[in-house]
Amino acid sequence: MFHYHQPVMVAEVIQYLITDPKGVYVDATVGGGGHAKAILEKTTQQAVLIGIDRDREAIDAAGQVLADFGSRVKLVHGSFSAIAEILHQEEVVTIHGVLFDLGVSSRQLDIPERGFSFSQDGPLDMRMNQSQKMDACQVVNTFSEKELADIFFYYGEERKSRKIARSIVNSRQRKPITTTKELEKIIWNCNPGRRGGIHPATRVFMALRIYINHELDELPKALESVLQFMKEGARLVVLSYHSLEDRIVKNFFRNNDQLAVINRKPMTPSLQEIQVNPRARSARMRVAQKMIREEGTLI
Repeated sequence: MFHYHQPVMVAEVIQYLITDPKGVYVDATVGGGGHAKAILEKTTQQAVLIGIDRDREAIDAAGQVLADFGSRVKLVHGSFSAIAEILHQEEVVTIHGVLFDLGVSSRQLDIPERGFSFSQDGPLDMRMNQSQKMDACQVVNTFSEKELADIFFYYGEERKSRKIARSIVNSRQRKPITTTKELEKIIWNCNPGRRGGIHPATRVFMALRIYINHELDELPKALESVLQFMKEGARLVVLSYHSLEDRIVKNFFRNNDQLAVINRKPMTPSLQEIQVNPRARSARMRVAQKMIREEGTLI
């Protein structure tokens, strides 16, 4: 049996996502099925859920967790940037709500072989879809110093991006960098005397993951694509975990005249939830609703 992370802000997701207990819902990042299970439990037997994930292991895990719901669930291996194609393929015409829970799952972080985390040693991989060719090892060992610095600065907001990139290039000239701990050590040595705060490798690892998986490129496409399937009054709920993602979501909601923003400021987990699940601490939840037409106008 797979063991995935505890889903974040479940009560809030359910409260804001479900507008029709008999509706059609999409979990665009189904992961281990935690949010999907909660959605199915809070809706009727007529409700249907489409779960999407580009990680084959996540689809397998969700299949086990959601097995008791039978034909109410359809799981699809694919990227959420292809959400329009997936919904057309599944003959879905309209949906009542869609959830995006962005970022990497705790299970992916906890498996050293996936290479997402420096907490345990493993190969430099970081691919969410393991069928794609480019991985972190290739980026770290073949990209130029400038390319690496740009990735670390833009995707990780790392202020020491140039220094870290230079150190990586110097290190790989002696020996290829192939493991997470090797990369962590290089980054740590660029931060002598550091005490407290987040680990100095955190932003670099996040930046590599985002770049390799095209996370910031796929998100706007997915948000735009799903609008055509949303019924009037349908809800779009997004959980993000860093400022770049949240900024994309905020601007998309604000600049789209088909959407009404439900919460002007992002919702955050309760202190009690963070104490139980520390990885929830950076979560930000934004909600928008498809505008309802009334007598030829949008309200």
